[in-house]
Amino acid sequence: MSELATPDQLRMSFLRWALVTVPATVLLGSLSGLLSNSGFGNRWFDALAIPDIMPPGWLFGTIWPVLYAMLGLALAMILNARGARGRGTALALFALGFVLNLGWSPLFFAAHQITAAFYLILAMLAVTIATAFAFGRIRSAAAWLLVPYMMWISFAAILNYQFDRMNPNAETLVAPAARTQL
Repeated sequence: MSELATPDQLRMSFLRWALVTVPATVLLGSLSGLLSNSGFGNRWFDALAIPDIMPPGWLFGTIWPVLYAMLGLALAMILNARGARGRGTALALFALGFVLNLGWSPLFFAAHQITAAFYLILAMLAVTIATAFAFGRIRSAAAWLLVPYMMWISFAAILNYQFDRMNPNAETLVAPAARTQL
């Protein structure tokens, strides 16, 4: 059987991939943040000195699902490019970058390792740039979908650095216990 797939068949194949990859990336990313108690409301985080460039908390809850959905769409494009040269490398780079991403919230918010989280986010950015180049050789649209993510994690790296600089003893900081009045 040596028939080529029709454009409709290719489109349906991409949609099937996207129906898996988009919800999976959004779910895994959200779970990473949720399970590590990320953001405001975390007593340790609330006790830190906050940089002036810190956006409002609602912005993180809005931006991350959109970025994860874009990552899922980019991944679906590459998964759909069966037989493309460099596809395996591109997928391995994506997987590595995504694992690094999933590790950042637990490292920063749960383990309170701000300095290590800064180095992790730099590694995440480097791997994402390499992923964008690898994706670009296969599907340029997939590479462009990574650009907003790279911009956001660049900003997040600056923010992480400022947290580290402003809170030199954050790793040993113990948040005050919750108080109840009787």
